Amino acid sequence: MQATLTESTLDPALAAADMIHPAGEPWLMELKAGQVLRIVDLEGNQAVDTIFYSAADPSERYSLTRTIAAGGRLYLGAGSTLMSSAGRPMLTITADTCGRHDTLGGACASESNTVRYAIEKRFMHSCRDNYLLALGHDARGLDKRDVVSNINFFMNVPVTPEGRLTFEDGISAPGKYVEMRAEMDLLVLVSNCPQLNNPCNGYNPTAVRYLIWDPLPA
Repeated sequence: MQATLTESTLDPALAAADMIHPAGEPWLMELKAGQVLRIVDLEGNQAVDTIFYSAADPSERYSLTRTIAAGGRLYLGAGSTLMSSAGRPMLTITADTCGRHDTLGGACASESNTVRYAIEKRFMHSCRDNYLLALGHDARGLDKRDVVSNINFFMNVPVTPEGRLTFEDGISAPGKYVEMRAEMDLLVLVSNCPQLNNPCNGYNPTAVRYLIWDPLPA
């Protein structure tokens, strides 16, 4: 079921940061408690694979199981709270014009590309490669052991009656966005998915846009 759509009241002209993330590339950024991050699907049907870590202690990170348990649903939308491995709120989704964001599909990797598609797909660029590349250029010492389950913003992964997952055409469209408020200081690790073998990116990876607003004065 698609979640209720909720428009944002924030003005892009007042954003503290406005960035374009190229198709297929990694990104590692910091987000302070109280800041609001908007991810914009510029051309539609672009999966944005994201992991969140506590900036104070990166061993505390986004938890798939705690988030699903807290929200009582598999898909994320407005009102969802993203929970940490320590059971603390990391972010709250405050606005969403897409209506479905996947928690189960995971990130593509050379191994999964090989198993799902063909042996010659092994060397295609993947989200796991992106994660490792971004972490390898960071001084915090995070590595492949820290690549945990991720959120796939804008991605449509239905669960079949038999309990299987299927990768389907997205329900997003150009200009759709999801917006979330940080409840703690965070590291945000993103792979703007390069997958070409299933419809999660419409077989054509595209850029996305990030806007960040500082907390409003008390």
